[in-house]
Amino acid sequence: MSNNESTALLWQKIEHVRIGMLTTVSSDNALVSRPMTNQKVDKDGLLWFYVSDESAVSQQIAARPDVNVSFASPEDSLYVSVTGRAEIVQDKALIHSMWNPIVAAWFPNGADDPHVALIKVDIHSAQYWDSKLSKMTQLLKMMQAAVTGKPPTDISDHKKITL
Repeated sequence: MSNNESTALLWQKIEHVRIGMLTTVSSDNALVSRPMTNQKVDKDGLLWFYVSDESAVSQQIAARPDVNVSFASPEDSLYVSVTGRAEIVQDKALIHSMWNPIVAAWFPNGADDPHVALIKVDIHSAQYWDSKLSKMTQLLKMMQAAVTGKPPTDISDHKKITL
């Protein structure tokens, strides 16, 4: 699969999942996760979020840029885990190009607020688990596995995407 195809597949999986849990490493080496609103995955395989450059997450990314972002849509039986390298970007043109009314709730002074920044995640790889089976079929397969002692292997599609 080409990089463009991989990027398109990843975006297809997560575009309707508005919130991702961004995990960074704190100064005391603890994993810290927080919800972030997914802005987009661009054609270059970059994932974007808005952030304040004064926030703890900005400081954590500056010190230790390796991150994970997880997305879940349990109602669709979709789970995605993205690993990559993050950086804080203060490009005003980019900030303006992705600006939307939801972001304004977090930054009432608008896109020109001097502390508005973007988190750019350069995605290295992603994994997803996605089931097209109905909840009832999934439950039946799990019950069958419990009775037979053989784990279900056909409940979801599990793939790794490397960018």
